[in-house]
Amino acid sequence: MSLAAGIGLLRFPDLLSRMHAATKPQVLGLLLVLAALAVETGSWLLLPVLFLCWLFQLLTSPVSALMVGRTGYRTRHLRRELLTLDELDDVVERAIVDQAERQRPAGADGADAGVQDGPGGSAGAAR
Repeated sequence: MSLAAGIGLLRFPDLLSRMHAATKPQVLGLLLVLAALAVETGSWLLLPVLFLCWLFQLLTSPVSALMVGRTGYRTRHLRRELLTLDELDDVVERAIVDQAERQRPAGADGADAGVQDGPGGSAGAAR
């Protein structure tokens, strides 16, 4: 499993494919190594420790892969032509626009840009 993951890391073209190759076989490969270790030692006292090691890896590997994938997607470190369906594009663009609007100072929305009030009052009054 580790050999397949290593070949995938070298051969796959972009971040998302490499991330998949690095995380998917890792959990099963670790389970097989820990099972071999349990059989080799022959001690029942070691099984809970080995199980906790595998459980911790099972819980942390998908979370770390998710964070790497999100970061890679948001920083555009992927090849978009390889994606068949990009469901996150609209969501990310909307989040970027919302963030830019929140960071814009009040009154800088461009609605009243270049329009000044004359001596008679409101700029919206008929002339």
